[in-house]
Amino acid sequence: MQLRYIKNLLPPQDGACKVTAMAWSANNQKLAVVTMDRVVLLFDELGEKRDKFATKPANSQAGKKSYIVKGLAFSPDSTKIAVGQSDNIVFVYKIGEEWGEKKVICNKFVQQSAVTCMVWPPDQPFLVYGLADGKVRTANLKTNKSQTLYGTNNYVVSITCNSSGLGLLSGHSDGAIVRYFFDDEGTGLSQGQLVKHSCAPYSLCWGSSIVAAGCDKRIVAYGKEGKVLQNFDYSRDDDEKEFTVAVCSPSGQSVVVGSFDRLRVFNWSPRKSAWDESKMKEIPNLYTITALAWKKDGSRLSAGTLCGGVELFDCCLRRSIYKNKFEITYVGLSQVIVKNLSSGTRVVLKSHYGYEIDKVSVMGKDTYLVAYTSDTLLLGDLRSNKLSEVPWQGSGGNEKFFFENDN
Repeated sequence: MQLRYIKNLLPPQDGACKVTAMAWSANNQKLAVVTMDRVVLLFDELGEKRDKFATKPANSQAGKKSYIVKGLAFSPDSTKIAVGQSDNIVFVYKIGEEWGEKKVICNKFVQQSAVTCMVWPPDQPFLVYGLADGKVRTANLKTNKSQTLYGTNNYVVSITCNSSGLGLLSGHSDGAIVRYFFDDEGTGLSQGQLVKHSCAPYSLCWGSSIVAAGCDKRIVAYGKEGKVLQNFDYSRDDDEKEFTVAVCSPSGQSVVVGSFDRLRVFNWSPRKSAWDESKMKEIPNLYTITALAWKKDGSRLSAGTLCGGVELFDCCLRRSIYKNKFEITYVGLSQVIVKNLSSGTRVVLKSHYGYEIDKVSVMGKDTYLVAYTSDTLLLGDLRSNKLSEVPWQGSGGNEKFFFENDN
């Protein structure tokens, strides 16, 4: 996977004006960005600023400068944004489906300690956040109640979930990486402290493996039970600085780790069961990367900086034109975006088993998608956006497909 610079979304300031949090909506239509000025900016999928709203302190008498926003997360239906703040509160704003709708606080969850990081697992009615006192808590919007999932004595520096949203990892100031399952999906994997990283894992993500990094300039890949799989050591590189943030692609097969002026890219090789480092993206005068967010269809990566700048990148393994009618973009080994060049409509084709998509065809009067992996067959309807994946082995691609019957 390669990163290609597209454009600047938010110009950097002359001094520090840190981008403290960023998030893409699940429907791929909105990017939320917040800096030290505590105003949430909303961009469309093309990177144009369309809307904004000011956040508020937990205590109105404390003043607007009494807190900073530490976490942003969209709800699974993309109509709400959770805002985690350092003044011990989480606000959830209803922003609606259209641009310019009135922003209304629909939930608030008062905490005993500062919120430090946040994630909203896909397809769940609750969000999860870490606190400065070491607790990891969940807030349920339906019941308007929050509860502690587990507690430690060490500041939560990072939080992330797996692709299903049913597994959770938190990184702590003492280097501990803790795992929690809402449902282990039959894997039988352990819960609790998984490993003690060499430093506080401010950069933490969970894709094809667990990847952690921090101030010692080492990026470590861990296996399912905490065994070290790979160690990328840059401690002798005088030009490298501490790793500040990491993000995983929606497919889990690419990871980007941010530092000073640099984005390091790693791609998972299923054949080797290991990460391969891709070409590093270096941008002079970008300064420290403080926030990263990956668009849910895998096609875009946004990076926020210490000086308040936001940059947008295209993410692509390869791209081709099919029949002069469709653009086929491989954003990961197991994820492909098929775009109709005349209408602009897009369908995201994804192997839910994580298999590499080999060949994509458009059939049946340009209405149906057919794609092969090593073990499955993917079928899609471009009109209804319905997709299926069925086991399919050893056919050699010699099947005949008939799409005469619309039903």
